[in-house]
Amino acid sequence: MRRARWGLAALAIGAVAAGVPGCKKHEPPPAPHPPIVYVTQVTRKDVPLFIEAVATLDGYVNADIRARVRGYLRSQDYKDGAAVKEGQLLFTIEPTQYQAALAAADAALARARAALAHDRVQVERYQGLVRTGMVSQQELDNVRMSLSETEAGVRSAVAAREQSVLDLSYTRVRSPITGVAGVALVRIGNLVGQNEPTLLTTVSQLDPLRVTFPLAESDYASYPYRAKGLDERDLAWAREQFAKLDADGAAEGDDPGVELVLSDGHPYPRRGVVVSANRQIDPSTGTIQLQALFPNPGGELRPGQYGRIRLRRKDAGRAVIAVPERALITLQGTYSVAVVGPDNKVSLRRIEVGPSAAGERIVTGGLSEGERIVADGTQKVADGAVVDPRPAPPAPPGSAASAPAAPGSAPPGGKP
Repeated sequence: MRRARWGLAALAIGAVAAGVPGCKKHEPPPAPHPPIVYVTQVTRKDVPLFIEAVATLDGYVNADIRARVRGYLRSQDYKDGAAVKEGQLLFTIEPTQYQAALAAADAALARARAALAHDRVQVERYQGLVRTGMVSQQELDNVRMSLSETEAGVRSAVAAREQSVLDLSYTRVRSPITGVAGVALVRIGNLVGQNEPTLLTTVSQLDPLRVTFPLAESDYASYPYRAKGLDERDLAWAREQFAKLDADGAAEGDDPGVELVLSDGHPYPRRGVVVSANRQIDPSTGTIQLQALFPNPGGELRPGQYGRIRLRRKDAGRAVIAVPERALITLQGTYSVAVVGPDNKVSLRRIEVGPSAAGERIVTGGLSEGERIVADGTQKVADGAVVDPRPAPPAPPGSAASAPAAPGSAPPGGKP
């Protein structure tokens, strides 16, 4: 009986609860919104491809300034690191001993010339005496021999004087070229030229600048036009090409020139031209050394810098399919992309890739024009997942800038 009453009470309470307005059944939570990703449409375009190599920069001419005579350095007549002109005085070596040597050479030359004049008079006198029989032919031959020796003595004295003049001139050290003089390696008061010509400083001609880089044998064989007519490519020719590159964008023979990327990753604003090649391929590296000249009117580039040379590959990268590097999904050496279908479902597809340039990778197989791929947000997709695709903002032409990261995703550097 008690169980029956408890059952009726429970039914009554349930009925009352069902009629209370505040009591409702729990509904399932709404489905999560598909992840937002940025997509781009696959198209064909021209992608500039380059041959790249590490390059070293050096002056067009580097002149080592050395002390060619012994003495104490009296003065430094230029400022360290300053621009100098051809013939400008750089250093002065104490000249006293060389001035004295020149004076002694002048005296020796005067004595030799006096002896020469005396011997010439003697020869003339003995020639007259021989005709009168006052002296023998042997005596005439002796004074003639003495005259020859005196003439040789004069020539020796002239040469000694010239050497003294030359030594004295070496005490005033001048720049042989116009350029930039380096920091002096010897200071005032130091003894220079003691056992060998002492290096005092170096003067470099910086405009243009010489850039040396290796080129692989295969690239050299593929682009033989770059080595044609090198014998005619001198400084005057290079300056003409600099003007053409600045005005028309191409040098002689429709050559796009050579680009230089500096060590900080920024490209140098002016392009250069190849002017010489080494005589042989280096068998140990399989490369040949090339040299290019770059305009450097402001002196921004300096000898000793390193950079990267970029040479445009002719007829390469034309009308190819290229995707942003950030769109690639790599796994154990393979590459895939997330293809977004018309129903916004993702399909992970394996592709074949070629070289990269300007933040893009050329696709040689696996993709077709018109398809959509995830350009940013690949870490949030899976095969068969539904996404909310948004168009990726186009990157500036020629740049490797990535599109803005999708909401909630990390930037390309991997740091939030």
